[in-house]
Amino acid sequence: MGKGDAVCVAVILAGGLGRRLHPLTLVMPKPMLPVADKPLLEHVIEWLHSNGIRHIIICVSYLGRIIENYFGDGSMLNVKIEYARADRPLGTAGQLKSASHLLSNHDRFICLYGDSLYEFDLRAMVDAHLARYREDDSTIATMAVMHHRARLDYGFIDVDSIGKVIGWREKPEFKGLINIGCYVMESDILELIPSDRVSQMNEILIDAISRGRSIYTYKIEKGFRDIGNERAYMDVYREYAERLGDI
Repeated sequence: MGKGDAVCVAVILAGGLGRRLHPLTLVMPKPMLPVADKPLLEHVIEWLHSNGIRHIIICVSYLGRIIENYFGDGSMLNVKIEYARADRPLGTAGQLKSASHLLSNHDRFICLYGDSLYEFDLRAMVDAHLARYREDDSTIATMAVMHHRARLDYGFIDVDSIGKVIGWREKPEFKGLINIGCYVMESDILELIPSDRVSQMNEILIDAISRGRSIYTYKIEKGFRDIGNERAYMDVYREYAERLGDI
């Protein structure tokens, strides 16, 4: 039997330790940090709902009860929420594996990280994935990517074999496409993830490619904000607070 085209469930990975935001995350999981008037994770769920997703699985571990107590079954946000629980952090792919039993009736699903903000057209990304799958049935995932550039704080000194300076690149700039942590995945990707051990998403995707599976990209120009450190978090907080205006 062939796979259908419906994508009706999303898995949110929310079980990390949030070390880059200590001490803020010592008593609060990173996805629950406030962004203006609500937790970061609530913004993510509302974005999924606006793109037609009504069934959400949240992978929890570190301080996961805080997430469960806040969102419950999801009815307050007009979605159905289930939880995949792990007793320890498992890495991004390991978290996804913990949700396998809740995905057994789904041919494909959305997977995204619970510590970033997204505002792009998810429906268009799903359509692009389905078009690729129809053309190439070895397709196992589509990842959202975005152009990024970064400048080093230091210069690079180029030398020859005897240590003579032959070049000087002062604070060089690098640019390329970055993975923003949002995927459309075929369900058989779960078979590539080992059980009960730490594994990262990049390891699983590289392994999939080595097995002859196809991974495609979906480029966005805007609509992604990473909450990677305290400075980035405060920048996003101020931006969203300004959107609220005077209350």
